[in-house]
Amino acid sequence: MHVILRDGLEDRAYIAAMTHGIDQLVERVRDYTPERVAAWTGMTASEIERFAQEYATTRPAVLRLNYGVQRGEFGGAAVRAIAMLPALTGAWKYRGGGGSLSTSGAFKWDEKALRRPDLALASPLGREARWVNMSSLGEALTELGQNPARPQDGPAVHALFVYNSNPGAVAPNQNAVRRGLSRPDLFTVVHEQFFNDTTDYADYVLPATTFLEHQDIQGAYGHYFVQLSNQAIEPLGEARSNVWLFSQLAQRMRFEEECFTDSPEQIIGQAMALDENGRSTNAGMEHISVEDLKREGHIALSFHRDPANAPFMPYTSGSFPTPSGKIEFFSETLASQGRDGLPAFEPAAESRWSERAKRFPLEFLGRKADNYMNSTFANLEGHRKMEVRTSQRLEMHPLDAEARGISDGDQVRIWNDRGSIRLTALVNETLPIGVVAARLDWAKLHRDGFNVNALTSERLTDLGEAATFYSVLVEVARA
Repeated sequence: MHVILRDGLEDRAYIAAMTHGIDQLVERVRDYTPERVAAWTGMTASEIERFAQEYATTRPAVLRLNYGVQRGEFGGAAVRAIAMLPALTGAWKYRGGGGSLSTSGAFKWDEKALRRPDLALASPLGREARWVNMSSLGEALTELGQNPARPQDGPAVHALFVYNSNPGAVAPNQNAVRRGLSRPDLFTVVHEQFFNDTTDYADYVLPATTFLEHQDIQGAYGHYFVQLSNQAIEPLGEARSNVWLFSQLAQRMRFEEECFTDSPEQIIGQAMALDENGRSTNAGMEHISVEDLKREGHIALSFHRDPANAPFMPYTSGSFPTPSGKIEFFSETLASQGRDGLPAFEPAAESRWSERAKRFPLEFLGRKADNYMNSTFANLEGHRKMEVRTSQRLEMHPLDAEARGISDGDQVRIWNDRGSIRLTALVNETLPIGVVAARLDWAKLHRDGFNVNALTSERLTDLGEAATFYSVLVEVARA
């Protein structure tokens, strides 16, 4: 941004028409010279200048975020800054230009019809149920309700129903999660397809269907088609879907609301907010009915029905869903909350610039495996074979390995004050110096029963209160 504004490469007409807060942004970026930023990024000042100039002068230019940058402690500020770049350069004006993380927000399902908060309000509770952040599950299961000085936390968690997740493997601060799951006064039910890291702590394990065994409707991460997923086979054994299970539980507990007898197709209709003619009333889906989906399988959202002749050009006209109705470089909302209304760089509490780095000098990335989906498929032999080169390996730069007397193939111990795991060294010169990385796997499939989340913390991100899987410091030694 500093280079773009310094060299006059911004699109002033687009900025004037579509954005808010450019004057505040201009002041903020003055301090972010290429020389200063080079020290943080590992790029040279000339590389930063060349990148900025190439990006700002290329038509079209698109930025594709993936799921990683926001997993740092200040990932919210980082994503905000990245998302501002196409507004600064006017990249949205060009077909194929702009930026993207996920297209999932384009699918406007009727969330209220699915969550039914009215049922909680009408119950003896008289309010919506308490929400507990899964990224703080270890703290929730070991500390919530345990401190008399914090009555605002509410009572302890005494029942846990796990479905569509494997927190024993994927939740941060794995040792705290395990301590919580091991509590004798915690009643745990796990609805699952396999005996994973979480089922080991369950009082009851109930068999779940796969997507082949039930009907569903989907949006997408990377396109704009509503999709109907038809049931291909009958459920195997005693496997049952989420819909069947929760419906049956409600009926056995003698809840009389009609929603607890709804079929999957009726719930699909509720997600689509069908009108009296059977067509969706959701924004972008007004031309879609369940019958259309049964016939065609997938149907484009309204703004994407004719991309050749009428391409989707977001953020080029109209009002946007922000308080100002524009793309906000400066956010009055954040400022009113006592936060910084503009992005700024601040080193994470667990980074090479922190005091903690004196004890744990290596930045650790607990990466996703290439051939699993989070922890799903990690137990399947065919997928494990595809991961054989990197599975349970710690990738290290040669200089970091040499400084610790470590050679490729050595057994190593990685630790911090939250936990420790043992892996096999994989010397990899493509990693930055000072960074080590390992892939997520099931904990029970590791030699000592712990995976990368034995090292991660429950610290939350600056925006969105998400997990900080990539703000982690460790030390490494030969085992």
